[in-house]
Amino acid sequence: MTEKNIILFDGVCNLCVSSVQFIIKRDPVGIFYFASLQSDVGVRLSENFGALIEKTDSIILIKGDKCYIESDAALKIASKLKGGWKLLYIFIIIPKPLRDAVYRYVARNRYKWFGKKDACMIPSPDLKKRFME
Repeated sequence: MTEKNIILFDGVCNLCVSSVQFIIKRDPVGIFYFASLQSDVGVRLSENFGALIEKTDSIILIKGDKCYIESDAALKIASKLKGGWKLLYIFIIIPKPLRDAVYRYVARNRYKWFGKKDACMIPSPDLKKRFME
């Protein structure tokens, strides 16, 4: 299962769900698969990468046996998207503590700024194959 590029996301966070939809539109070949942190798959993968994943509660990228969190995850995802979004990877030159501080600030305030759903996102039938259960 972890040989795929899997994005774990907060399934009740409006910003996270919008980010997943944004990624899907810019990933026409299906590089990324998705699972909410609240799903059985999300919980199982979280347990596999336990200590690292406990540091964050928003978007996480699992590539093979590696796990990326915070700004590293966001930039690695952007680097694989169609269009000019790849250029965002240039921000990797900014020191990680500074990038992650900005990322954590947004993550801490995401419910206040963007809202929260009562239940996890349910993918449409045509997108269901990209979501892991």
